[in-house]
Amino acid sequence: MASDELWRPVGPSDADDRWVGQDTSDRFPVYTRGNAGEVYPEVFTPLSFSVAAEAAERAMRNAILVSGLIRPEELDDIPLTTAVGSGVFGGYAYLNLSIQRLASARMPGGKATDADVNYLGVGDPPPHVPGPDEQNLRASLAGLRYVWRTLGTTELPELVDDGRRVDRFLADLPDPATAGDRELRESVRDIIPLFADLFERHLVVSLAAGTAVAVLSNLCERQLDDPRLATRLLAGLGDVDSAAPSGAMWALSRQTNRSQALTAAFDAGPNGLEDRLRSIAGDDGPVAEFVTGFDRLLAEHGSRGPNEWDTAFDTWETDPALALTLIDRMRAADDDHDPTLQHDRLAAEAEELERTCLGRLRGPARFLFRRAVRSARFHSRSRERSKTTVVRAIHGARRCSMELDRRLAERAGGQRGDLWFLLEEEVDAYLADPAGHADTIAERRAQHARLAERIPPFFFSDRQPPLAEWERRDAPSEELAAGATLTGLPGCPGKARGRARVVTHPGDPRGLSPGEVLVAPLTDPAWTPLFLAAEAVVVDVGAIMSHAVIVSRELGIPCVVSATDASRRIPDGAIVEVDGSNGTVTVVESAPVTAD
Repeated sequence: MASDELWRPVGPSDADDRWVGQDTSDRFPVYTRGNAGEVYPEVFTPLSFSVAAEAAERAMRNAILVSGLIRPEELDDIPLTTAVGSGVFGGYAYLNLSIQRLASARMPGGKATDADVNYLGVGDPPPHVPGPDEQNLRASLAGLRYVWRTLGTTELPELVDDGRRVDRFLADLPDPATAGDRELRESVRDIIPLFADLFERHLVVSLAAGTAVAVLSNLCERQLDDPRLATRLLAGLGDVDSAAPSGAMWALSRQTNRSQALTAAFDAGPNGLEDRLRSIAGDDGPVAEFVTGFDRLLAEHGSRGPNEWDTAFDTWETDPALALTLIDRMRAADDDHDPTLQHDRLAAEAEELERTCLGRLRGPARFLFRRAVRSARFHSRSRERSKTTVVRAIHGARRCSMELDRRLAERAGGQRGDLWFLLEEEVDAYLADPAGHADTIAERRAQHARLAERIPPFFFSDRQPPLAEWERRDAPSEELAAGATLTGLPGCPGKARGRARVVTHPGDPRGLSPGEVLVAPLTDPAWTPLFLAAEAVVVDVGAIMSHAVIVSRELGIPCVVSATDASRRIPDGAIVEVDGSNGTVTVVESAPVTAD
């Protein structure tokens, strides 16, 4: 396939290239990177695509039907190779926005663009075109029952069951160091049905969380004249899984600051840091305490990392330097960034705000508001819990896959990661003859690299634009001048002023220092510890259910999301003011000019 044709949806018969893209839906034609980009920010590898694609689509369809807003007969004749729930196009993950809009339009009192608010924030998506069957009384009545059931849900024991199931799966996995090749290979296959079940649960819980938050936002807008109140009411939730590693890292960063030996080890630079720490742990009590705490962090949260849903990528356990880099940035933060202090403050503010809102409401509106707040908080926590459960299972498969990849690449004279440039059904043949797949791997690596050079369109309808029309990642962009303001969405209330530090990968925070504002294209849980090292956070994309919003609310960091192209237009080093209450970012002073 020529490089300028990689954008085309490819059918399942084209085995060599099908990982590049799936078939689009004529019935549900609008797709978006919103939300999907936070889960899969990078180009899919062939192995990860072939393991996850059909299972993910099946899970998405099952989850879509739970609310009753989409009827089973509307999906019956659409093959699984067609992306109705989510899909991969040009190598990148997309969410089907059309079907989300249809469900929102059928919700009593709802409208199609409610889906845009939940998943996209702001932007310029293709317009919604109502179909002849958009209004469906049976679906709307089912949706009403679903909303009422969601608002009344106060426990989800199935999440506990899923956690135990993953514990058993992890316990049954072979030890990568001693297992045979065939055992390791089977672990790649074993994750598929488990992933499908866990992912479906995550989607069902996410739908409930989005529904509860939407009800709360609508009540705040219609009854209290301020939809932004919903964000403040959901601050300081507590027990949010994606924020938990930050607390552990914060404690380690404070230990570092109290120890001369630890400080010296970190000050010597990131290269070889873990080895330095372990080599002196036996001679220094504080260093030994740090190493013990760090090992506990890896045991509890080692599944976290950049692109943690894809087994092709390292996490904190497989590359501990990623975690140490985050602790290094965090150790320079002032003590008032302590996540416990911030959580207590925000929780108290949210509780007081809830009392104030309830005082302004009467009758059914007051009753519904109370239930909506409780449900939105509960399901937001549950959503993060279900996500963590999926990630833990994926990580178990990652550990086995990485060892198998290491062995086979060594035998074939290849390189790390070769395994992921094969489709799942090709792995057995690769196991038998590693060297015989060199040409296929090389060709797919080249395709993958070409796709990674471009920025996929955030939206498209019907067909993704040709690759040649995508903007190159290294293309220059027009920077904002002093006095210019970007408007996005409020993520977490508060104001902060500091020097902008544009970061594109959490493993390379580019010297993010105290008093600086983190500006990023998007974030996932691997970014969370950097929030504590920053005065504020600005993200190009995101909506009320985005990771950056959930975590910034938990950690008390002023945050603005959906600030379009912020990471490309805000000059690195400029002084900016972030207003997380109103969703604005203003360039106060241009970046200083440095000598070449």
